[in-house]
Order: sequence, then structure tokens, then C-alpha cells
Amino acid sequence: MPYDQNKIVAANRLQEVSETDSFTPARYRQFSRHFPVRAKTVLDVGCNTGRGGAVLKTCSPAIELTGIDCVPERIAALDKRVYDRTLCGLSIQIPASDGSFDVVVAGEFIEHVPPLQVEATLAEFFRVLRLKGRLLLTTPNPDYLKNRFKHLSVLQEHSHLSQHYPDCLAARLRMIGFSKVRVYGSGRVSRFVGQRFPVLSLYGSYLIRGDKW
Repeated sequence: MPYDQNKIVAANRLQEVSETDSFTPARYRQFSRHFPVRAKTVLDVGCNTGRGGAVLKTCSPAIELTGIDCVPERIAALDKRVYDRTLCGLSIQIPASDGSFDVVVAGEFIEHVPPLQVEATLAEFFRVLRLKGRLLLTTPNPDYLKNRFKHLSVLQEHSHLSQHYPDCLAARLRMIGFSKVRVYGSGRVSRFVGQRFPVLSLYGSYLIRGDKW
């Protein structure tokens, strides 16, 4: 049975890890390093209460930052000095016009989207991006060696409604129309080995990048 909006909001309201995750600032700094030249308008999807957005504004003070989250109280808590605009809604129907943004970032977000809504979410990201715009998202790596050794699953976290293997997610982006799709390592291990270590399963999460071009 498809998830309804109330169920999605309830599941995400229980998710508090992003408010305490020590890697969140580093994740958003990694995003900023992948911004296209002259990127101006940025959509922060699943912005929560804005820890990541504050980092983006520090790295790129000139950007116009919009935050979207499905939990109303998170949107109400956003710092208006950081976010120029706020949206409350689901990723399957982003309340923004076609071609509104140069960059869409989604930090540890797509795993909170129900499987039946993943394609629609990625299509919305494509729709709201301008031509030559860029999608940047991170998600837990189902192939993470540490979890495999411990017999752990991405889906053991109660708010994780889907999981995304790197090759499959890259194929999904290409099917929607994204080009120049690239995958990089992310997560805490990247502090020690960078984002380009050739064994992706060493990373607890990964960053995937795709251009609308």
C-alpha cells in the first residue's frame, strides 16, 4: 500500500539523527565543493532545522538558499538569516516552478522516501533544476563493508523507507535525463581517505552527482 502524506511526515518527525550527526557540516562542505561555477539559487531538500544550510551559506555567502521539509515545525525553526525562502511539502510535488534552481542538494534524504515515490522525487529534482543545473545527494551505502560484516542493514533505521545501491541510483538518474552522473565516497571515512578512494564499499555513505544537460 502506498504511503500517505501523514505517514511520511510522522516517520520523518521521529528522525532526529541529523540534528546530532557530527558529520553533517562536513557533508555540506562536500556539497559546496561540487557546486557549478556561478551557482546562485540552491534548494536544500530535507533541510530539517537548517544545520546544513548554515554551512552552505558560510561556504558560499552569495547563494540564495531555499529550504524544503515535510515537517512544519522544522520549517518554522529555520533561521531566516540563512534561508531566503522556505517551503513545506513533499519531494514528489515540490512547490516551485520549472527551472527554479541552479543546484539541488539532498543530504541523507532519499532513503527517507518510500520506494514507490523515489522515481517521482528524482523527476521533481530534474524539473526544478535549470538547464546546466546540478543535483547533489548523499545516501547510506548498502554495500558498506562494516555493516556487511556486522549483518546490519540501512533499513534498520526506522525512518529509512528505502535503500539505494550506487549503480542502481546512477541508472535511475540517467533514465530520468541526468547526464555526467558521478559517484564519490562520503561519510566519516572520507575524512581520512578523501572522496575518491577506489573501493566504494569502504564508505558508509556516498555522494552522487548529476547534471541537467
